Amino acid sequence: MAIDTDKMAQEAIDAIAEKIKNLNTLNIIVAGKTGVGKSTLINSVFRDKLAETGMGKPVTDHMRKISKKGVPLTIYDTRGFELGKEVQQQVKKEVVETISKELAAHDINKAIHCIWYCINTASNRVEPEEIEWLKDLSKENQTTQVPIIVVLTQSFSKKNANELRKMILDENLDVVQVVPVLAEDYEIDEEYVAKSYGLDVLIHVMGEALPDELMDTLQNVQIASLAEKRKRAQAAIATATLAATGEGAAPIPFSDCALLIPTQLGMIASITVIFGFDVNKSILTAFLSSTLGAGGTTLLGKTIVSNLVKLIPGVGTIAGGAISAATAGVLTAALGEAYIGIMTLVFNGEMSINDLDTRKGKDKMTALFRQELEKKR
Repeated sequence: MAIDTDKMAQEAIDAIAEKIKNLNTLNIIVAGKTGVGKSTLINSVFRDKLAETGMGKPVTDHMRKISKKGVPLTIYDTRGFELGKEVQQQVKKEVVETISKELAAHDINKAIHCIWYCINTASNRVEPEEIEWLKDLSKENQTTQVPIIVVLTQSFSKKNANELRKMILDENLDVVQVVPVLAEDYEIDEEYVAKSYGLDVLIHVMGEALPDELMDTLQNVQIASLAEKRKRAQAAIATATLAATGEGAAPIPFSDCALLIPTQLGMIASITVIFGFDVNKSILTAFLSSTLGAGGTTLLGKTIVSNLVKLIPGVGTIAGGAISAATAGVLTAALGEAYIGIMTLVFNGEMSINDLDTRKGKDKMTALFRQELEKKR
């Protein structure tokens, strides 16, 4: 029986669209004084240049709401405030009212999930008024318990940033963490460039603070941490592998191996959403045909070629024309890890999405799949 990779690719596209449609919207308030680099931070952490100049609509005197169609993320960007007590109080009042208003809607897509308070490390100090502002906000936030993360922006000197971080931690503020970051590479002079850092830590801290219902959303919208994307994607593989193993707990006749298809396509869809790339049908067709060409049984399991059988642990022959639990699990895990490998190459800029539909891309996908099977010998 021929393997219809085109049909399966369309099913995967449909599954991706459904998962994206069901992503919850992540809502973050970003606050801080003028000139702390909030827009640079936002654009460095999230995809699609969310904080371009002029983006967003005013929602209060000192706050604008930034969002883009197709990106499940909303940023409430407070206008930079100076040390005037009256302006500080107005901003804090607007932040608290926004949290309370959206919480009252009882809708995860509207609730505020996190607050970033940004402090410019380059100033080498934190104003006492800012500490007081954070303490007052923490008191107001005791009921709603929205996680507050202090982000030390423009941290050109890691030594200064760590000293400032310790100083703030010593204040015993009710914050989740204090994270020094340098959002972009910064040229000190012709001979030295300070490399960006800390954004991956910020994503990790957010991942620890946010509810599980927002984990896929966080990974979909962030572009700062490959490690966090891979970790979430590998959790999707573990879930699919467990399901595939269960489906193969009693040996599955090849004629029934189509039972594995929804599990494996669902896994591919989950990984695609986590990486946040725009993957079209032809790309998925190329991936499926490349791995099916290498494996022959990955999805439909109608025929196991002899060289593939040798790669599967504990399998010399397939007794009675059936696929075992171990075989189902190994094939599913190898397919998922190979797909993560491809997404990683794209994330790192070593390949483009369009490269995947070329002969070079297909050969790479086949090689990755074989490598993953080899690891499981």
